Amino acid sequence: MKKSISSYILIFLVLFQFVGAIPSGFSMIIDPSGGGMGIPLYLLEQSPFSNYLIPGLFLFIVLGLFPALTFYGLIKKPKIKWLEKLNPYKEYHWAWAFSYYIGIILVLWINSQLIFKIGFDVLHFLYSVLGICIIVFTHLPSTKKDYKIYTTR
Repeated sequence: MKKSISSYILIFLVLFQFVGAIPSGFSMIIDPSGGGMGIPLYLLEQSPFSNYLIPGLFLFIVLGLFPALTFYGLIKKPKIKWLEKLNPYKEYHWAWAFSYYIGIILVLWINSQLIFKIGFDVLHFLYSVLGICIIVFTHLPSTKKDYKIYTTR
């Protein structure tokens, strides 16, 4: 079955998210000082972190690997039992639900940076919009139709 335009846009948005997060998170993990990315440590002064290791792990795993897995699921729609168990929306494929989670987590991630006064720049705005777009495109009727699970009795 061919996917809708909204599903292809959602797939692209999730791709954009993980392609940016994986190398950034990895850089923070291997150089927690932020020097590898040119991010000064003083940005963390009002946060609970003394370096970028924990934020880097979060970025790499939660906003990088998790969206990469979701991207695969959105394209192939594989049946993976342990992932299906993590999906509370049983009428939809697990990748649909995970894309919704990614949007929410991304918006919360950016807002937490703003709460800790890590600064505001064009990337914060871009990724806030990205998170909102992921949520919106996940919930468009045409996208939901593409990932609805039809069961026969």
